Amino acid sequence: MAWTQIYDPFNNPWLSTAAAALPVIVLLGAIAIFEIKAHWAAILGLAAALAVAIFGFGMPVAMAGMSAAYGAAFGLLPIGWLVLNIIFLYQLTNEKGEFEVLQRSISSLSDDRRLQLLFIAFSLGAFFEGAAGFGTPVAVTAAMLIGLGFSPLAASGLSLIANTAPVAYGALGTPVIALAAVTGLDLQALSGMIGRQLPFFSLLVPFWLIWAFVGFRKMAEIWPAIAVAGVSFAIPQYLVSNFHGPWLVDVIAAITSMTCLWAFLRVWRPKHVLKEMPEGFGRAQADEAHEHEVDQTSKAAIARAWMPWIILSVFVFAWGTPQVKAWLDGIWIGRFPVEGLHNLVLKAPPVVAKLSPESAVYAFNILSAAGTGIFLSALLSGLLLGYTPLGLVRVFGRTLALVRYSLLTIACMLALGFVTKYSGTDATLGLALAKTGMFYPFFGAMIGWLGVALTGSDTSSNVLFGGLQKISAEQLGLNPVLMAAANSSGGVMGKMIDAQSIVVASTATKWYGHEGTILRFVFFHSLALAALVGLLVLGQAYLWPLTLLVH
Repeated sequence: MAWTQIYDPFNNPWLSTAAAALPVIVLLGAIAIFEIKAHWAAILGLAAALAVAIFGFGMPVAMAGMSAAYGAAFGLLPIGWLVLNIIFLYQLTNEKGEFEVLQRSISSLSDDRRLQLLFIAFSLGAFFEGAAGFGTPVAVTAAMLIGLGFSPLAASGLSLIANTAPVAYGALGTPVIALAAVTGLDLQALSGMIGRQLPFFSLLVPFWLIWAFVGFRKMAEIWPAIAVAGVSFAIPQYLVSNFHGPWLVDVIAAITSMTCLWAFLRVWRPKHVLKEMPEGFGRAQADEAHEHEVDQTSKAAIARAWMPWIILSVFVFAWGTPQVKAWLDGIWIGRFPVEGLHNLVLKAPPVVAKLSPESAVYAFNILSAAGTGIFLSALLSGLLLGYTPLGLVRVFGRTLALVRYSLLTIACMLALGFVTKYSGTDATLGLALAKTGMFYPFFGAMIGWLGVALTGSDTSSNVLFGGLQKISAEQLGLNPVLMAAANSSGGVMGKMIDAQSIVVASTATKWYGHEGTILRFVFFHSLALAALVGLLVLGQAYLWPLTLLVH
């Protein structure tokens, strides 16, 4: 029997909005304020979401339970599978001592800690975002920074800050493609509009990143390098998004940024090289013992150290292309409609133009999942590093034990997100922000920020709120392409505070139980940058409308 979502069950918008916000308050409060371990905080948040959905919004018990199970399954595959295999690859390289060689190699590019961070977290991280998305860049860059001697807080928090501007075009443009699908707006128009918003932040974020690391004065010491990294990313981001489409924006921009930064650092050095870590950002624990001593200086040793990450890049890019995905899905994919949920939840106006059934089909895409490409790259890298098949099994088993609580946390986080999605409580929160009149362009970007903070995905946020943005824009006489794009651009700043990304970061850095510390570190940066996106969209709507026509 179908059930229609109700967005004001208490006939009081303030009370309904407060009830809808309760699961988020419980989850983030448990993590950030009470410092409860992430998996327990996720369980508490899920319990609150189920209670609000059933008793507050009238969702049938069976539907609420199935939506939680659906979300948990999605949390394990594809997201948990991806995280597990990234850590597996990291463990393989770390146990062989290859990170020491990697550190020396990057130091040869620059032994300045600020420039290492800029190259890895911003430029290299953007490549992994563009190729795979869904937590890959944070997991990879955080693990690499740990290997270079950054503290867990620095590696986690700074990787999250860096992974913002590329998110809208992540996984070969998936968020933009999904946004076009749910709104019916032109894909090229949406890609171009986002590409006239985010390049400003592609210039700003690398400066912001280094400022968060070392402060303004020491950031200013390397401004030429930061400008090179940002400009060489922003210009291709604008050109490709406006004149080609969303698919290769991040990949081309990231490769350009890495190449330009590498070339620039061949001829430029900062006046004062920062070799020491800022206070509080250096490694607190002793380095782990390695299986054996390795040669750290020869070209062969450097090539061996980089080899796993090059293999990873190739596999991640291949698995991200539509052609490879379609081929692998053609071999086998399991599609399972969620019984008692699929097409039985009806979204209602004003979130959509007319009653629309919400699909619930779990795709068991084990072959085409990005985590499988990472798993295969780890196996190949392990064999090339000298592991036996039995040795690979042993390391994988240890990795599974290492991340077991993180996998539980991710499953519960996604279960919570799916309950809020199918119960309509997240739409209630979005509607509250949509009732802001002439200030809607600002708050429209904040809706995107809220969507990503809740769901952990710019794609999911676009699917969730894209229709709402279009309808609200048309009712207020605003450009619907602008507001749909604002949902995606504002959403990227919510990526650093979503619980899923924070758990990925804490897992990659082996800093379990400190998710609250990471959240407190990044929250201001996330909110401030989202507000700046909102101000830009407000300006595009009223002060610089001609920017909407430039293509």
